[in-house]
Amino acid sequence: MSFSSDASSASAAVEAAAAQKKLNLEKATNFMKQYRDPHSRELKKLSANQFMDVWSHYDKDGNGYIEGTELDGFLREFVSSANTADVSPEAVSDAMLVELKQCFMEAYDDNQDGKIDIRELAQLLPMEENFLLLFRFDNPLDSSVEFMKIWREYDTDGSGYIEADELKNFLRDLLKEAKKINDVSEDKLIEYTDTMLQVFDSNKDGKLQLSEMAKLLPVKENFLCRQVFKGATKLTKDDIERVFSLYDRDNNGTIENEELRGFLKDLLELVKKDYDADDLQDFEETILRGVDYNDDGKINRKELTMILLALAKHNQEDDSAAKKE
Repeated sequence: MSFSSDASSASAAVEAAAAQKKLNLEKATNFMKQYRDPHSRELKKLSANQFMDVWSHYDKDGNGYIEGTELDGFLREFVSSANTADVSPEAVSDAMLVELKQCFMEAYDDNQDGKIDIRELAQLLPMEENFLLLFRFDNPLDSSVEFMKIWREYDTDGSGYIEADELKNFLRDLLKEAKKINDVSEDKLIEYTDTMLQVFDSNKDGKLQLSEMAKLLPVKENFLCRQVFKGATKLTKDDIERVFSLYDRDNNGTIENEELRGFLKDLLELVKKDYDADDLQDFEETILRGVDYNDDGKINRKELTMILLALAKHNQEDDSAAKKE
C-alpha cells in the first residue's frame, strides 16, 4: 500500500470521526432533533425502542415522571427541534417556557399532577400503532378491585410477580382485544414486552411487582386520597357507604377476596410507594388482626368504618405534626 493511500485512509477516518462527533454533539445539544424529519421537521413514527430512548433520556432520575427541570429541558428541546433553522434549546426564553408549559400541561397532563408520566408522553409522540395501543387500552381502571382481578389472572404461577412470559401474555391479550394481534409478530411482541419491562420494572429484577404493574395498569383514582379522609372534615355515613360500595363489587354486604385486596392495595399506597405481594399479604394480616372481630377474613360495614376513622385520625395527626414543624 502506498503512502498516499495510507494518508487518504487516515484522512477519511478522521473525517468520519469528526462527522460522528458532530452528530453526537447535535444529539447532546437537542436530543429530540434526531426524531424529526430534517426537511419538514415533522416527528417521525417511533419504534418501541426509540420511545424508550426518549423516555429514559428525559426521566433522568428514573422515578417514572418527567417533572421539574426534566420537563423544562424536554419542552425547550421539543419546541426548538421543530424549528427549521438550527436554534438551540436556550432560544426558548423563560417567559415563553412558562406560557408553553401551561398550554402543554393543559393538553397532556391528564391527571393534573404537574408532571408527565409515560402514558401522557405516549399521547404526544407518534408511535407504531400497535405499540401505542398498549398505552391506550380501556384505561384507567375504575378501581383497584379490577386491578387485583387482572393481577390474579396473569400471575399464573402465583409467584406474586408478573414475569416476562406472563407480561407477554397480558400484552398479547390486549392486542387481541384491540383486534391487532395479527399485525404483531412474535419477535415484535418480545420487543414490546422487553420495552414495557424496561419502562415499568423500576428495581430492574426482570419482573413486575404489584406497585410496578400498578403504574402500567393505573386506576382512575385512589378514593382514599380524597380530602375527606385527611381529617379536614368529619366522616359521614354517606362517605363510608360510598367507599363500601366502591369495593363491594358483587353487593353481597362484605368486602372479600379481590375486593379486599383492592381496598388494601389503595390503603397500602398511602404509606408505601414500592410494594409487592408479600407487603400486601403482611398488611392484610395486620389490618384483619386489628378489625376482623368475627374472624371471617372479610370486612363488613362496621369494620370498614373503624379503618376509615383510624385513617382520618392518623392523617389529622400527621397534618398537625407538619404544621408544628
